[in-house]
Amino acid sequence: MRTPIILSLMAAVAAPSIAQAQSLGEARQSQREVREERRDLREAQMYGDRRDVREARRDLRDARHEARDDWRDYRKAHRDVYRRPAYVGPRGYVYRPVTIGYRFQPHYYSARYVISDPYRYRLPRPTGYNRWVRYGNDAVLVNIRTGRVLEVHNGFFW
Repeated sequence: MRTPIILSLMAAVAAPSIAQAQSLGEARQSQREVREERRDLREAQMYGDRRDVREARRDLRDARHEARDDWRDYRKAHRDVYRRPAYVGPRGYVYRPVTIGYRFQPHYYSARYVISDPYRYRLPRPTGYNRWVRYGNDAVLVNIRTGRVLEVHNGFFW
């Protein structure tokens, strides 16, 4: 009688970790496919004709959509990672949705608002003077030299 109960408890504990491993593996595979499709597009642009370039662009677009879907699935499965405390903006803060090209004032991307570990949220690594910043419930990629927004994920945090 004890053996079936113990086995069912072990299965219940192991199932979430197996699902998480599949999700992480799927996300890595999708990112690898995006890199391969980018390489194929560069080769088609250098050595192929119009048809090859068009096909490579379509393949790259499809790979990006799949990677985005895998990321969304991961986000849904790990809601607790994306649940953050209430956002407290700088003095005079009023939330307004931003788009690419918007210019932030320096106090909006000060160290207090920078996302120090973007890998935890599966965000791409910022390069150079770019930083991921929390703005309301959004994750925004900002060039800290100019204050310009480079990428926006609206409703990123719960």
